[in-house]
Amino acid sequence: MRIGELSRLTGASRRLLRYYEEQELIVPDRGANGYREYDDRYVDRVDQIRGLLDAGLPTRIIKQILPCLDKPRSIHFPDATPEMLALLAAERDRLTERIDVLIRNRDALSEYLAEVEQCRAPAPDSPPRNAELL
Repeated sequence: MRIGELSRLTGASRRLLRYYEEQELIVPDRGANGYREYDDRYVDRVDQIRGLLDAGLPTRIIKQILPCLDKPRSIHFPDATPEMLALLAAERDRLTERIDVLIRNRDALSEYLAEVEQCRAPAPDSPPRNAELL
């Protein structure tokens, strides 16, 4: 597929897709005419990239962990330094903390909504709201 189709399927602008290419997060093939050609797997890849960016990971980290997200997984980091592994562990821990906060916020919203719905529901023995008008 061409860049316009990938843009339509993912909701990512063409400019953003070109940026991902500059950062080597996606590497499209080139047709004889020089046009970018993407296969179907890039739809999921762009969604993964956007999710990781939304989670706060920088593109330099995303570039290194993208192979871990492929199926079948082909994880091989011959140049993984202790610093890189520490950085990845720190990013993982930071994401875990954010997930915990999101879960607490979701649960608080659920409790609030349940309480509001319970307060809005008519009591079992009370007449309908419009009954006094009849």
